[in-house]
Amino acid sequence: MTSIPEKRVFSSRLLSFLIFISMFFILISSSLLFRIGDNSLVPKSIYNLIVVNSVANEPKSISCKEKCPIKPFVSCDPNQAILKVFMYDLPPDFHFGLLGWTGKQNQIWPNVGNFSEIPKYPGGLNLQHSIEYWLTLDLLSSITQNVPRSCSSILVDNSSQADIIFVPFFSSLSYNRHSKIQGSEQSSTNDILQERLVEYLKGRDEWKRFGGKDHLIMAHHPNSMLIARWKLGSAMFVLADFGRYSNEIANVDKDVIAPYKHVVRTIDAKKSPSFEERPTLVYFQGAIYRKDGGVIRQELYYLMKDEKDVHFTFGSAIGGGVRTASTGMSSSKFCLNIAGDTPSSNRLFDAIVSHCVPVIISDEIELPFEDVLDYSKFSIFVPASEACKKGYLLKLLRGVKKEKWTEMWENLKQIAPHFEYEYPSKPGDAVDMIWKAVSRKMSSLHYKTHRKSRYNRSQKFLNAH
Repeated sequence: MTSIPEKRVFSSRLLSFLIFISMFFILISSSLLFRIGDNSLVPKSIYNLIVVNSVANEPKSISCKEKCPIKPFVSCDPNQAILKVFMYDLPPDFHFGLLGWTGKQNQIWPNVGNFSEIPKYPGGLNLQHSIEYWLTLDLLSSITQNVPRSCSSILVDNSSQADIIFVPFFSSLSYNRHSKIQGSEQSSTNDILQERLVEYLKGRDEWKRFGGKDHLIMAHHPNSMLIARWKLGSAMFVLADFGRYSNEIANVDKDVIAPYKHVVRTIDAKKSPSFEERPTLVYFQGAIYRKDGGVIRQELYYLMKDEKDVHFTFGSAIGGGVRTASTGMSSSKFCLNIAGDTPSSNRLFDAIVSHCVPVIISDEIELPFEDVLDYSKFSIFVPASEACKKGYLLKLLRGVKKEKWTEMWENLKQIAPHFEYEYPSKPGDAVDMIWKAVSRKMSSLHYKTHRKSRYNRSQKFLNAH
C-alpha cells in the first residue's frame, strides 16, 4: 500500500511534468505564430518591421577599434536564402587591395570573421558610394563561421547553381582614388583596371552563357566605369541614378538603384526631436551653383535666403561641414533635396536618418526600393517648375499641419533602418534590401529568358530523352 508522502511526491512530479509539457507546446506555438510564410498568422510586413526595429539601434560591429567579440551564431540555412550568388575571385587589385590591404601569398580575401582585420573604407564623402564594400563583405561573411547576418544572399562555389554572378570591383573607390594619371604613366590605374575587367569578363564562360545579363556590377559613383560601362552594359548595374547613362546602357527595367551611405549621424528614434523641437522650417546646406538640372538650386536660393525660418546656405563636407549639417537637419522640420549635377544626392538619405521630412525637387530622380516603399508617406514631392514660383514652396510647407508632419515623422523613424549600411548586415537594412531588390530583378530576367527560349529548351529536353 502506497504511503501518503509517496502519493504527494508522485503528484508533485506529475504536476511538474505537465507544466514542462505545456511550456514546450507554448514555445512551439509561438514559433509557428511568428514564422515568416504565406500561412503565417502574423503578416510578413509586420514581422519584418518588428525585426528591423529590434535591431535598428544596436551598435555597428565594424566600428570596433579592437577585435570585436563575436557571439555564437548558427549559420543560416543556404536553402532559405532568396539569392544564390557566385563571386569571381578577382585579384585584390580590384577590391580590397585598393584599400591598401595585402594578404598572405595567394590570399585573395581578408578574414572577415575577425573584424579587426577588415580593411577600413576611406571616410568623408568617399563613404557615400561605398556600396561595393558592404555588399562584398556581406557575401564573404555568408561562408564565414560565427558571423551573424541577414540571410537574403549566400555565396555558392558553382556558377551553374547561382542566380546571379557578382563582380567584386570597387569601381567607385577606383574612380575616387585612382582616376588621375601619375608621373610618366600613360593611363590611370582606374582606366587600366576597367580594361582588365572587360577582358576578363568577356573571356568567361559565365559571361558568354547569357551575354552578361546575369552579372551584377557595382557602379554607384556617377563617374565610375566610364570606359567599361559601354562594353558591359548588358549586365545589371547597382547605381545611384541614371543621370549620366544612356537608356540603352542603364534603365529601371534591369538595374538596381541603391541608397547613398549617409554621412550624418543617425538620430535615435526614441530621442528624435519633435515638431516643437525643430525651430527651423526648411533646411538646405550644400553647393548652390551647379550645372545641368542643378541650376534650380540657385533660383531657390535667391527666393528663400532671406526668410527668417529658412536655412539655405553654401556648405561642404570639410571643416566640420558634416557635423554642422547633422545638427541643422535634426533641428529642422523639412530638408530640401534639390537636383544637382545629377538627379540624386546623399542629402536625401542624410535627411531620412535625421527624421527631417525630405522635400524632393528633382524631376528625374529614381529612388531606392520604390517598388516596396511608398515615399509619399514620408516625403513631399514638388515639381521643379512649381518650386521656382515665388512664394509657392514656402506657402506649401507652412501649410503642412503639425498632425500631418508628425505622421510623416513617425513613418521616417520606421523606415530609416532600411537605409543603414552595416557589417554584419541585419534583416531589413540597406544591404538586405539591395539583395532583395536584385532578386526581384532576377525573377523578371529569368521569366523573360525562359519565355524567349521555351521552344529551344523544349526541343533539347525531348532530344535528351
